[in-house]
Amino acid sequence: MTGVPDLVINNAAIINPSAPLWEIPAEDFDRLMSVNISGTANIIRHAVPFMLAAGKGVIVNFSSGWGRSTSPEVAPYCASKWGIEGLTQALAQELPDGLAAVALNPGVIDTAMLRSCFGDGAEACRTPAEWAESAVPFLLSLGAKDNGCSLTAP
Repeated sequence: MTGVPDLVINNAAIINPSAPLWEIPAEDFDRLMSVNISGTANIIRHAVPFMLAAGKGVIVNFSSGWGRSTSPEVAPYCASKWGIEGLTQALAQELPDGLAAVALNPGVIDTAMLRSCFGDGAEACRTPAEWAESAVPFLLSLGAKDNGCSLTAP
């Protein structure tokens, strides 16, 4: 089957402005969950049927270090990334042999989103281009053997 992706990088994410949970407006919380969790699920719903027909494929759902631990003032983001970990584990159990779902903590990367939390301190982190140098070969090496794994990019 032509046109079927071997690898889907599912990187839907926004972050809330730093604040205690009780100060985050419900609309902001709902928008974050909609993008981070529903956005990820929508891509899965679209891609998996094609991968099933082809009998192969890997879905990499971007999680975060905050999907495996927590920090103050980013509770909605942490909750959404914990949700991605659980969503990925459940999906992995549903997929047939030949397909895989992997949760990936990409590590700390100097992006506008990180700067919204860390300010100029984010510049000490790897740039997206530096990240890609090691992450792309790693991502391309993923396969059915990795189904259900929670991994961290090199």
